[in-house]
Amino acid sequence: MPSTAPWWRSAVIYQVYIRSFADGNGDGVGDIAGIRSRLPYLKALGVDAIWINPWYKSPMADHGYDVADFRDIDPLFGSVAEAEALIDEAHRHGIRVIPDIVPNHTSDQHVWFQAALATGPGSPERERYVFRAGRGPDGAEPPNDWQSCFGGPAWTRLPDGQWYLHLFAPEQPDLNWEHPDVLAEFKDILRFWFGRGVDGFRIDVAHGLVKHPELPDLPPRKDPSAPPLAGSIDHPHWDRDEVHEIYREWRKVADEFPGDRSFVAEAWADSPERLAAYVRPDGLHTAFNFEFMMTSWDAPALRETIDGSLANLGSVGAPATWVLSNHDVVRHPSRFGREPVRKWLPNEPYRPEGPLDLELGTRRARAAALLMLALPGGAYVYQGEELGLPEVEDLPEEALQDPIWERSGHTDPGRDGCRVPIPWSGQRAPYGFSPDDATGAPWLPQPAGWHALSVEAQTGDENSMLELYRRALHLRRDHPALGDGSLTWLDAPAGVLAFRREPGLACVVNLSAEPYRLPEHTAVLLASGPVEDGRLAPDTAVWLEL
Repeated sequence: MPSTAPWWRSAVIYQVYIRSFADGNGDGVGDIAGIRSRLPYLKALGVDAIWINPWYKSPMADHGYDVADFRDIDPLFGSVAEAEALIDEAHRHGIRVIPDIVPNHTSDQHVWFQAALATGPGSPERERYVFRAGRGPDGAEPPNDWQSCFGGPAWTRLPDGQWYLHLFAPEQPDLNWEHPDVLAEFKDILRFWFGRGVDGFRIDVAHGLVKHPELPDLPPRKDPSAPPLAGSIDHPHWDRDEVHEIYREWRKVADEFPGDRSFVAEAWADSPERLAAYVRPDGLHTAFNFEFMMTSWDAPALRETIDGSLANLGSVGAPATWVLSNHDVVRHPSRFGREPVRKWLPNEPYRPEGPLDLELGTRRARAAALLMLALPGGAYVYQGEELGLPEVEDLPEEALQDPIWERSGHTDPGRDGCRVPIPWSGQRAPYGFSPDDATGAPWLPQPAGWHALSVEAQTGDENSMLELYRRALHLRRDHPALGDGSLTWLDAPAGVLAFRREPGLACVVNLSAEPYRLPEHTAVLLASGPVEDGRLAPDTAVWLEL
């Protein structure tokens, strides 16, 4: 009997970083035409929906997260008409569409901010943003000690003497969510796109938006070695309780439309309990589980994270979501191929350290995929992870485009290494990312060896990462034990995770250094590596029919 639960409780959602997915017009940058051309691939892969990173009109200071017009598509990617055609075509393939929404800030080219600059201090136009006088006798010091996520102060001074807040790049001024115009505007933006058929939104920096009204300095950190942007229960600009009032209003807008429209929050919270507050019944539907993504390849740590996530999200009736990589972090084969040397903390620009064993990292990534896709709830797949793409760690400095590179004084290469255009076919760049008659090279250079990782090269190879993902996603959709629900842990020795999903499926992951003899079972449904003589090799996972 088909499930009557909302689709988002168990969906596998594929993240499309639009610049790097598929280039339809040959200019070296991915676009809507490219996405449309690859919809058959996504349907065959077995995903339920796609999340598309920002496609709105933008000067591209932060690759689209600086939005100049939320109701228009940037010409680099296409047009509103093309977006509507994509939504309609995706729906015919049985794939839902979830664009990004960026409510914490706009572009400095947005009509509102341009009006604020033109009208000057004290004007109503400036009240939609966070403008303040500086400190010190001549106001030459920033209003407080807040720091930009991209490095340096979170304030920029204008020629008229006032400062404006930007928790990201200077080209991304923060909105003032205390102003009624801001809430009204975003409710109208949501209706604009819901009316064009989108199935939900991924909310960028969902834990931001609301700032302490007095804009105090950052509180002292309990751990002086922790990064300055780590969250706290009473942080002046992250995860403030008032943000939930905004999302209650958004939920009402989503409920105006048929078809289980939904939101997923990019919310970095200080604890699982704080995260659960975003997905209460009258709030958002789901939230990214960054705690899972930040956990090392360690059995006790993973079990603790899984238990905490299920318990805290379950306490408010929300499903868990699981994610291994995205456009902001080092790809997980390159993380798992190194020994962890320290705790990865929220809001930290994570950089793995030490020598890379990519063969080990890839083996662990295969096992992690089966672990993630067997857990209760939904899952996110970042484009290229189904190909086993590693982080590109040797991009030439002249190719780096992430604003973190400049804002850090060329000390942090930023996130470009996980954003390199993915390979589709052929023996040399652009590997089918762009058409044969392309006039522009890919916006980031692709490694010479990526022909072996292309969709074309992996298709039909039963040992490839791509075929593992295809089999896992189709089994996940067809098997009644997988998707939303609960799990029961099975007895297992140290270093082994084993749990049961009803009816009649077990997932076993061997994170130890020794082979593990599998429990009694009737069949091996899928394994991330060879299962010989009933023994599961280290860094290998298996789905068993019980």
